[in-house]
Amino acid sequence: MKPLIADQIRGTWGTLLLPIDQGDAIDFARLADEIDYLIDSKVEGIYSNGSAGELHNQDESEFDRINTILAEKCEAAGMPFQIGASHMDPRISLGRAKRAAAYQPGAIQVILPDWVPVSDDEAGDFLERIAEAVAPVGLILYLPGHAKRSLDAETIGQLAQRVASLVGIKTLGGDKSWYQSMQRNAPDLSIFVPGHDLASATQLGAHGSYSNVACLSPRGAMRWQKMMRDDKASALELEQRIKAFMSTHIVPFRDQQGHSNTALDKLLAATGGWGSVGTRLRWPYRGVSIAEAQKLAPIARDALPELFET
Repeated sequence: MKPLIADQIRGTWGTLLLPIDQGDAIDFARLADEIDYLIDSKVEGIYSNGSAGELHNQDESEFDRINTILAEKCEAAGMPFQIGASHMDPRISLGRAKRAAAYQPGAIQVILPDWVPVSDDEAGDFLERIAEAVAPVGLILYLPGHAKRSLDAETIGQLAQRVASLVGIKTLGGDKSWYQSMQRNAPDLSIFVPGHDLASATQLGAHGSYSNVACLSPRGAMRWQKMMRDDKASALELEQRIKAFMSTHIVPFRDQQGHSNTALDKLLAATGGWGSVGTRLRWPYRGVSIAEAQKLAPIARDALPELFET
């Protein structure tokens, strides 16, 4: 597909979650089925190798196979896709980015080198090298809440001026003043925020989400997105119920039991029941028991019926 420019990167994007079998291997047949479901759900796009895709726990041959399947299926269906080339080691990230560019994705996602935090100048050096390697494909800078470097709007703006092919960011977002600062410093970037904040954040200036709500229900997330256009008050009310469900039933698995955000995303997918991803994570990480997802399934449907309409 053609590289996406910033104003083409919008809405609700679904993430790939790795189905892991009992022998700790990726089940590529189930992965292909998952992609088919996301395409059929008509999400705005699909992306690979975010945190939910266990970017940190796969070898390079697996990385290539995951993205070959993604690219072939999305190209055949006309579905926009992005490839995450992130890795804690900047050299591996560069190699992944070069190989990812060959698939001609809409954009390539990267995190800043993670073991030793980079300075602002080093962040610019890193992004420039990646951008040169993947041109004309644009870059999305992943800035999750657990990143070792958090960047303010002014620094993000400086990076955007230095690296012209930086087209978007994934961030936690902020309050009204944060969005105003982003508009002053980086007006041309696409801003993506957590899925459960999307209705309120779009009213402040966000453009979309790499969505945990789509982990729970891809089709429901798209219905909610339509609601944001057609009935903003109802969309905001649903957001409050989504947040309440997350804080009451999902977040305690992280805050009280120590599970990762990756485990939470797989728990959401199993609770939604739309695919066969399962809740297993790769060794040494532990997923939430599938029994917990079975308990949560009726709770989610009772609290958020709009997401589960047939």
